[in-house]
Amino acid sequence: MAGNAMSAAEPPQGANSVPAGGSEAAKRRASGGHKTKPHAEISGAGYAGLTAAVALAQRGWSVRLHEKRHTLGSFGAGIVLWENALRVLRAIGAFEEVAKNSFTPPFYETRMHNETVALEPFDRDPWATMTRQHLYDAMLAQARPLDIEILHDSEVVSADPEGTVMLASGRTIKADLVVGADGVGSNVRDSVGFAVERNKARDGLIRMIVPRCRRELGPEAFWDNVIDFWNFEPRVQRILYVPANDNDLYIGLMAPYGSDGSIVPIKLEVWLDMFPFLEPVLREAVHAPGRYDRYETTVLNAWTKGRVALVGDAGHAMTPSLAQGAACAMMNALSLAVYMECGADDVEAQLKEWERNERPLTDRTQRRSAKLTAERALSKGEWVNDELMETMRHIPTGASADPLPGFPRRMATASQAPTV
Repeated sequence: MAGNAMSAAEPPQGANSVPAGGSEAAKRRASGGHKTKPHAEISGAGYAGLTAAVALAQRGWSVRLHEKRHTLGSFGAGIVLWENALRVLRAIGAFEEVAKNSFTPPFYETRMHNETVALEPFDRDPWATMTRQHLYDAMLAQARPLDIEILHDSEVVSADPEGTVMLASGRTIKADLVVGADGVGSNVRDSVGFAVERNKARDGLIRMIVPRCRRELGPEAFWDNVIDFWNFEPRVQRILYVPANDNDLYIGLMAPYGSDGSIVPIKLEVWLDMFPFLEPVLREAVHAPGRYDRYETTVLNAWTKGRVALVGDAGHAMTPSLAQGAACAMMNALSLAVYMECGADDVEAQLKEWERNERPLTDRTQRRSAKLTAERALSKGEWVNDELMETMRHIPTGASADPLPGFPRRMATASQAPTV
C-alpha cells in the first residue's frame, strides 16, 4: 500500500480534528499516552460508526473516527426506533437525551385508498419517532467525554486485513481494529475485497422533514398517529406520515423508480391528485430538501477479514420496510465492541465469533424486509406478528434486558381513528 505509515497517535495531515474527549484526550494524544490502549480506526461517522466508537471507548479502546464530509450530522429526515434500538441507546448512554424530544404516537395506522385497514396500538412494544438529527446529536454528545478523536474532511479510501487504512491525503495509519461503517458505497469493503450481492427494488423513497401543519390539517386526533397511506390506483404511490415531535413531521413519499413520483423537487400535482387531504403538508414539501433513494439490499460473503469488520449499510444494507436498517447497524456496532473487550491480542478470532453469533438475525431481517418491500405487503397492514417483530423485540448483545423507563409512553384508547 502506498504512503507512509503513521502511528495511531499521530493526527493525519489535511484533516480537521475534533478531539471528542476534550483537553485531556488531546493531551493523551499529544504525548502518545493512548498507545498502551488497543486502538481502532473507524471509517464513517453515521449511526453505526458513532455507536461503535462510543461502545469501544467505553471498553478501554482509543478510537479515531473519520468522516469524509465537511460537517458532522445525519442525512435524512426522520426515523422510527423500536425496542432494540432504544436499548442500544441506553447501553451507550444516549437514551435519556433521545427521549426528551421524541414522540410515541397512539397508533400505527395503515390506509388503502384512504380506508383504514389496520390500527395497531403497540401497547407492549416500546417505540419512538424523532428527527434523525436529534438522534445523531444525542449520540454525538456521548462521544465528547471519551477517548475518541473525530475527523471531518477525512476520507478512508482503502484498508487491508492487517489493520492499515489509507486516507485520501495518501497517509496510512495502523490500527488494532478497522471498522468500515462508510455506507452502501463503502471504500473499506470494496478495497478489502469482500464479495457483494446488491439487489435494487422497484420502489424508492423521498424523505423530508416539514412542519406538522396541525391546525391546517384539522382537529382530528388521528393526526397524532403514524399513518401509512397507500394508493394502487390510478398508480402506485404511498405517503408515510410520521409525527417526529410536537413541531416536526417526517414524511416518506414512496413511488416506483423512474416514475413522476420519484422526481425531486416533488411535483405537487402528482401527489395532490392522490392525497388531497394532505395539501398543507405537501405544499411545505415542495420547498423541503430531500432526495429519492431507491431501496436496496446488500448481502456480503463475510462481514470480517483479518482485523477489518463491516457494520451498517457497508455490510448489510436493507430496505426500510421493518424500520431496522439503523437499528441493526447500531446493534451490530454495540455487539462488536462487546466482542472486542478482549483488547488487541485476539481481534481476528473474536471478529469471526462476532459474525458467527450476531449475523443470523440480521440476515433474517434483511430477507423479511426485502420480501415485504417486493410484495408491497405493508399496504395490507398484516405485518405485526411475532416473526416479523423478532428483531424489534430482540435484546441486543451488550444491552440490558431491564424495562425501558417511561415506555410504553402512551397507551392506546379504545376509540378507532376515523377516515378523513
